[in-house]
Amino acid sequence: MSAILPKRFVRGRFTVALSLAAVLLTRNEEIHLERVLLLLRKLGARVYVVDSYSSDRTVEIAQKLGAAILQNRFVNYSKQFQWALDNHQITEDWILRIDADEVLEDDLIDEIKNRLPRLPRSTVGINLKRKHVFMGRWVRYGGRYPLVLLRIWRNGYGRIEDRWMDEHMIVCGGDTVTFSGGFADHNLNDLTFFIEKHNQYATREALDALNQRLHLFPRDHARLGSPASRQAALKRWVKETIYNRIPFTVSAFAYFIWRYLFQLGFLDGKTGLIYHFLQGFWYRFLVGAKILELESAVAGMSSKDDICRELSKLTGRELVQPSARAPLAGTS
Repeated sequence: MSAILPKRFVRGRFTVALSLAAVLLTRNEEIHLERVLLLLRKLGARVYVVDSYSSDRTVEIAQKLGAAILQNRFVNYSKQFQWALDNHQITEDWILRIDADEVLEDDLIDEIKNRLPRLPRSTVGINLKRKHVFMGRWVRYGGRYPLVLLRIWRNGYGRIEDRWMDEHMIVCGGDTVTFSGGFADHNLNDLTFFIEKHNQYATREALDALNQRLHLFPRDHARLGSPASRQAALKRWVKETIYNRIPFTVSAFAYFIWRYLFQLGFLDGKTGLIYHFLQGFWYRFLVGAKILELESAVAGMSSKDDICRELSKLTGRELVQPSARAPLAGTS
């Protein structure tokens, strides 16, 4: 028997109240945090933050705007987000995954407020169509829109994939629907930040690719079944079964040509050329170069433990569980 939903009286009629939690990971996000928190306040969501010991005003801003805050040492996005789900006492009916540099537009806020409380119990996941804003312009072409992502799910019906890169939400026990309102990745940092961030992404993706080849640690083989996940699953299948088997000196250039010419990336103008070249060629080439570097460094090693230790040393990523870990700290 389903629970009785709370109601409120609005303009002479009863409407079902929205019960939504927003989970947000932060590290030095003072440039974005107030923007996203004000949008979430407009949505009426309760905000749960897990901060990776920021050195700027991130925690101060989150506290000022009423977010519930915990702090935890960062290993990778997947583990940090699952830690947030496991350690915050989230009681709301629905959970929204959102990044500090993402934006909910007014039409999506209205759509969530109006549609979400009325969905049948059989619906457990909501897909959003994300756009990407780069150097102040919406990147419309090159296969970059829409990126369909499962970002809202019923509490208790979802988890995040355990991966170093390209982690997605997985839901079970029901259906998913897609909302059409505006949702954007709009990072306000400069080009240097973009390059440094993608350098870190390249290391994480290289580790996933090496694990695929060497079977160093368990891989998350969750079944991707929603429309959003099927899009992700198709891209992942192409990457892991075709793209990663082609020499990166060829595949990176071919991918850029595919995006820029055949997927009409050239229609995005000068800033589009910068974006598609950096994200579609330079980044892909960098991933391939890092795979080559790391693979060469562990060539001849037969012990998986030894390989993981060497990769941990080279990348600064924790592939070997430490015998002792510093206690977790939290604030409220």
